[in-house]
Amino acid sequence: MRLTRTGVAALGAALLLTGCAGGGGGDAGAVPETATGSLEHLAAEVRCEPDMQTDADELRQAICENDDGKFVLATFATDRGQREWLNQAKDYGGSYLVGAKWVAVGEEEVVTALRGRLGGTVEEGTSHHSGNSGGGGDEATHSGHRSG
Repeated sequence: MRLTRTGVAALGAALLLTGCAGGGGGDAGAVPETATGSLEHLAAEVRCEPDMQTDADELRQAICENDDGKFVLATFATDRGQREWLNQAKDYGGSYLVGAKWVAVGEEEVVTALRGRLGGTVEEGTSHHSGNSGGGGDEATHSGHRSG
């Protein structure tokens, strides 16, 4: 399976909607067992009405908003497809809540709140728009990362 640039571009647009800045995380409390299920099931778990952006066999992606804030919710047909998507998407920055064939993307405080309902693990994206105007070596460091 090959992920399209459209899917990654949609994520980039969604991150602009949610903002890339991290907040001061909230009180996560106890983390439940990682949720599973369809995009609609996961959306119901966090009390949001998904605005579907991509509805394909390999990727379903929606923009959601609830009391915690705005975020992107995506589900995947395969673990490999999920990891490839994450590897590409993390270049846009943001915080990622990762579960079994699903990801929620948003500001740090939103992802922390979602984790209290969905479980999962938090991964951070790499922001290359920190205001520095050159070099720094980050690009070379990140370009070599690959998960198998």
